[in-house]
Amino acid sequence: MNPRVLALLLRPAPGQNGVLALPVIAFGVVTALVLTVVGGAQSFWSWTDEYAPLYQALAAIALVLLVVPLMSLGGAAARLSARRRDERLSTLRLLGVTPAGVGIATVIESVLVAGIGAVAGVLGSLALAPLIGLIPFRGEALGLGAVLLPPLHVLLVVAGVLLVATASAVLGLRRIVISPLGVRMRSTVTTVHWLRFVLGACAIALAFVLIKLIPQIAGLVTTIVVLAVLFGVALAVLNLIGPWVLKVSASRQLRRAEQPDRLLAARLVLESPKAAWRQVSGISMASFMAVFAGTGVSLMSVLESAGAEPGQLQIAQDMRTGLIITLIGSFLMVAVSVGVNQASAILDQSELHRSLHFLGMPVETVDRARTRAIMSPLLITAIGSALCAAVLVFPLIGMALITAPVSLLTIASVVAIGIGVVWVSTRATRPLLARSFQAA
Repeated sequence: MNPRVLALLLRPAPGQNGVLALPVIAFGVVTALVLTVVGGAQSFWSWTDEYAPLYQALAAIALVLLVVPLMSLGGAAARLSARRRDERLSTLRLLGVTPAGVGIATVIESVLVAGIGAVAGVLGSLALAPLIGLIPFRGEALGLGAVLLPPLHVLLVVAGVLLVATASAVLGLRRIVISPLGVRMRSTVTTVHWLRFVLGACAIALAFVLIKLIPQIAGLVTTIVVLAVLFGVALAVLNLIGPWVLKVSASRQLRRAEQPDRLLAARLVLESPKAAWRQVSGISMASFMAVFAGTGVSLMSVLESAGAEPGQLQIAQDMRTGLIITLIGSFLMVAVSVGVNQASAILDQSELHRSLHFLGMPVETVDRARTRAIMSPLLITAIGSALCAAVLVFPLIGMALITAPVSLLTIASVVAIGIGVVWVSTRATRPLLARSFQAA
């Protein structure tokens, strides 16, 4: 691949610097959070006392609940500049460049962008390490040495981030190689099939049965591994079901739309349900986490009111600390995911904004439609994810702890904060929308 061609692919169009900066920022945040989460979790595996298995079980579950969405965010980061890259690569294909040449250019560009973000993420994790080391567990701080990952593990995390970027780039090549003209003319149609819901529902039902049976027939270590895997699978299943649910909801809203912003909002979702899901997938993880936080707080209240032993009270305090850390991590992911995806969507829909401007539609109407296209799916996502988590937690702790007042209050508070973060991100990207209209 000619270096000049690669430089052309990397160079953003005038006024589109954010298209290249956004994936770098997203990859940086992903790398920093993965290194921080894994570094904090590793310290628990050095303990060997009677309570060590419990701490390790909680750390494993928290690790899965955070790392799986982070990998999803990494995949989204790899697709942020896909439209700009797809158009330029499809132009090269139409000019006669071979599929192999297109593939090499795509992989090199993706690895370079992800690599820059990963390096920034490593530096960010090193800056956070002293603060993470101050977090107290079992009455004393973890310490800097306990949370720093060995260089080999850091390299493995960076390699994993680069692998996610490469895989996303290679998968995206199929459209360009098969139909470069369709990509160039934006004639490709994104579809989601109802089989997504059927497969997802079957997976959740199977996970429910396994969560109920495994603790009765397996040892502690096996139970920890299976529960962590099943919770990770559940989060992946939500990403499978989500786009189809949003498509069905938007179709109903389209039939009932009586105002321009409502009509446009439904059309924005139906144009690409997968893209609409990426806009709100962060709140899916936050709502999922909210159920664990609520039931955890309820369980701690029961232990404290029952006059538990000092060791059990220490565990309750540490569980509270772990829940706070996990929720902070989830909210960081929500903020980054929503902000980056919304900004990316505005940049990607610049041609649509230009057309609406020429038709005389004011920017306020488009902004209301954009907000509705985000907030309406958001409520569906938040409620659905919380219900899914409640179904999976039910076999372990029962309905009493899930529906306890302190549990419901915690769940509602976490979900409300998550929705607030999304709303603030929507407001923060409004100037970018205004500039998109001014460019028209």
